Amino acid sequence: MIEEHIFTPDTGGMILVDKPLDWTSHDAVNKIRGAMRSVVKRRNFKVGHAGTLDPLASGLLIMAYGPRTKELPTITGLEKVYTGTITLGSTTPSYDLETTPEPGGPWEHLDEAAIRAAFARFHGEVMQRPPNYSAKRFEGERAYWMARDSERAHLVDMPAVKVLISALEVKAIRGADIDFEVHVSKGTYIRSLAHDIGQVLGCGAHLSALRRTAIGPYRVEEAYPPLAWAQHIAPLPDRG
Repeated sequence: MIEEHIFTPDTGGMILVDKPLDWTSHDAVNKIRGAMRSVVKRRNFKVGHAGTLDPLASGLLIMAYGPRTKELPTITGLEKVYTGTITLGSTTPSYDLETTPEPGGPWEHLDEAAIRAAFARFHGEVMQRPPNYSAKRFEGERAYWMARDSERAHLVDMPAVKVLISALEVKAIRGADIDFEVHVSKGTYIRSLAHDIGQVLGCGAHLSALRRTAIGPYRVEEAYPPLAWAQHIAPLPDRG
C-alpha cells in the first residue's frame, strides 16, 4: 500500500511508479521530484529513475531519491519483462506508433504455426539493430534528432548490438495483432524486435502497444501512478 511508504529524505528511498501512457519518464520524475522538493525545501534534492520508458509505453519505472539514487546503476542492469502487441502488415520508421504506419505486405495467409516459428527465432543471444528513432548516439548525436531531420535521416545507420532474450511467448493472435510477453536484457529494444519479426514473416510489422511489468524482482502490481505518489508525499491542503 502506498500509505505504508514513509518519505525519508535524509536516508533516501526507492519507489515503484506505474508510468501512464503519453507521459515521458522525465515527466514522471518531474512530478514526483516537485512534490519532494516542496517538502524538503531544497531545489537540489536528487530524484532519478532506472530505465527509461517511451511515452507510448506504460508500466514500471523505478525511482530513487536522496542518497539512494547512487543505487540506480545497479538496477538498470536487471532483466526486464514486457507485455505488448505487434501489428502485422504495416511498418513505421520508428518501429512503433510514434510515426505513421506505412503499408507492408500481406499477412492473412500466415497461420499460427508460422507466427510462432518466427517468434521462436528470437530466443537467446541475438544481434539487434536499435531503431534510428532512439536515444542512442550515432556519430556523437542522439539518433532520433538525425532521424527526424529530413535532410539527414538517410545518414543514420545504427550498428547492431548483442542482446539477450531469455523468454518470448505468443499470448494471443487476434488477426493482424499478436499479443506477447518477453523477458530481455538491458539495451534490448522491443520496437526492434517487432520490426525484425515482421521482416522474418515477410509482411512487415510494428509495435502497437507496450507495458513494462517487471524489472528484476520488482513488479508493476506494487507500483502507483506519479500523481498518486505526489499526493502521498505532499498532500494538497484541504480546501473544505
